[in-house]
Amino acid sequence: MYLLGYDIGSSSVKATLMIAATGKALASAFAPNNEMGMLVKQEGWAEQDPELWWQYVTETTRQVLAKSQVAATDIKAIGIAYQMHGLVVVDKNQQVLRPSIIWCDSRAVEIGNQAFKGLGEEVCLSNFLNSPANFTASKLKWVRENEPEIFSQIDKFMLPGDFIAMKLSGKIQTTPSGLSEGILWNFKESRPAYELLDYYGISANLIPEVVPTFGFQAEVSSEAAATLGLAPGTVIGYRAGDQPNNAFSLNVLKPGEIAATAGTSGVIYGINNQINYDPQSRVNSFLHVNGTAENPVTGTLMIVNGTGILNSWLRKNLFSSTKYNYQYSYPEINEIATQAPVGADGLLILPFGNGAERILQNKQIGAVFSGLSLTTHTKGHLARAAQEGIIFALRYGFDIMNGIGIQAKTVKAGDANMFLSPLFAQTFATVTNTTVELYNTDGSQGAARGAGIGAGIYPDFDSSFTGLACTRTIAPDASNRDLYEEVYRKWCALLENQMRLTKTT
Repeated sequence: MYLLGYDIGSSSVKATLMIAATGKALASAFAPNNEMGMLVKQEGWAEQDPELWWQYVTETTRQVLAKSQVAATDIKAIGIAYQMHGLVVVDKNQQVLRPSIIWCDSRAVEIGNQAFKGLGEEVCLSNFLNSPANFTASKLKWVRENEPEIFSQIDKFMLPGDFIAMKLSGKIQTTPSGLSEGILWNFKESRPAYELLDYYGISANLIPEVVPTFGFQAEVSSEAAATLGLAPGTVIGYRAGDQPNNAFSLNVLKPGEIAATAGTSGVIYGINNQINYDPQSRVNSFLHVNGTAENPVTGTLMIVNGTGILNSWLRKNLFSSTKYNYQYSYPEINEIATQAPVGADGLLILPFGNGAERILQNKQIGAVFSGLSLTTHTKGHLARAAQEGIIFALRYGFDIMNGIGIQAKTVKAGDANMFLSPLFAQTFATVTNTTVELYNTDGSQGAARGAGIGAGIYPDFDSSFTGLACTRTIAPDASNRDLYEEVYRKWCALLENQMRLTKTT
C-alpha cells in the first residue's frame, strides 16, 4: 500500500511515493531541472502559469511510477502541499483566466492596508487574526479593480493546491486552513470571512466548496488518471499550505513546538492553542492543519521572502561563468563561505529584495549590501554575509514571535535546502540560541503522510510518523554567541536606518 505526496513550490514541483507501513520514501522526482521561472511584469509583481504546475505534476508522477514500478492501483491516497497565499481564478469551464498572482507578489499591499483601516484594525485582528495585507483576498480585489473583464468571468477563486486538486478530480474545493491563509476565515465564528469579501465587493459565491484538511475530499477522475498514469478513484485525502504542511511533516502539532524552513523563502512557524496575534500584523496566525472549530490550534508564521532567492542570485551572478559554461554548486559556495570569518569582516546584507516583507510591515526596502570593501572582501565574504543576513532576518522575526508568547529552545527543520549547509545550520542555532533538529523529511513526504490520515489508512497522527527520524542535531556555539550578538546589533541598526529612508521616500 502506497501514498503519493506532491509539493507545489514556486521553484519546483516534487512528488514522493511513500510506503504506508514503514513511512519510507520509495521514489521521488522533481521538475523542472532548473528553478521554475516567475513572470515579473513590473517591479514587485510575481506570477506563474498554473498549467505549468500541472505539467510538472504530470512529469513527476510518471517519473515516480517509472522508478518504483508500483502498480497504480496500489496507490491508495494522494496529498497536496502548495505555495501559500497564491490566487488562481477559473471560469465556469474550469479554464484559468489569468496567471496566478503568487505569494511574493506585492501589488495588493495598499489594498490590504486600506481594508485594515476601513474595516477597523480591531475587527480584522480579533476576527481574522491578521491584516488583510497582501494576502489572497486582497489580490482578488486587485483583479476586480484592475481587470474587470477577467473578474466578470470568474466562477471560483482558489489557492494553488486547490487548483491541482481540481485538475486531479474535476472538483473545486478548499479548506478552512487554506481560507485562513488568504485572510478569508473568521476565527470567532469558524466560517469564511464574508465581511471582508463584502467590503471588497466580492460575492461569496466565488468561494469553493469547503472540505476538511484531512478527509475524503475527492477522487482522481478518469481523465486525470489517464494523463498521470494513476488509477481512477484514487482518494485525495489532504491538502495544506507549504508551511503548515512543513510543520506537520516534522510532527510539529502541539503548542510550543517550532518548525523552520529555508527554501526560496525563510520561515519560522510556531504552534499555539491561543487565539493570538501581533498587533502590527508583522507575523501572521493561521488555522493549523490539526485545528478545528472545537480545538482552534493556530500556527504563527514569520516569513522572509528574500532567503534562498538571495543565494540563487549570488550563484547566478557571481558564482558562474557563461563563457566557460560553469556554475558553482551550492555545496561549493557554502564551502567558500566558510573561508570568511564571523561577521564577514564588516560586510552586512539585508536580504529583502523579493517584494514587500511582512515583518517590515509590508515595506519594500530592497536588498542592501553595506560596508563592502573593494580591497578586503571576496566572494567568500559575500557568500557568508548573505547567509548571516538571512539568519539575522529570521532572528528578527523570531524576536517578534517571542513578543506574543511563542518561544522555544528547539527548532525542527527538514534536512534540506539551506539547512544542508553546515555553516547555515550552525549559525542559525547560535544566532537564535536554539538547538536545531534536522529530520529526514520534506513537504512531499508530509503530504503523503497527510493523505494516509485523510484516507483512514493511519488511525491517528502518531501512527503516521513511522519512519520519521532525526538526522542531525546542532547546538548553539557558545564560543561565537557574543560575537554574533554584536554583529546582529549592527545589522539591526542598518535595518532601522533603511526603514527610515524607505518611510521618507
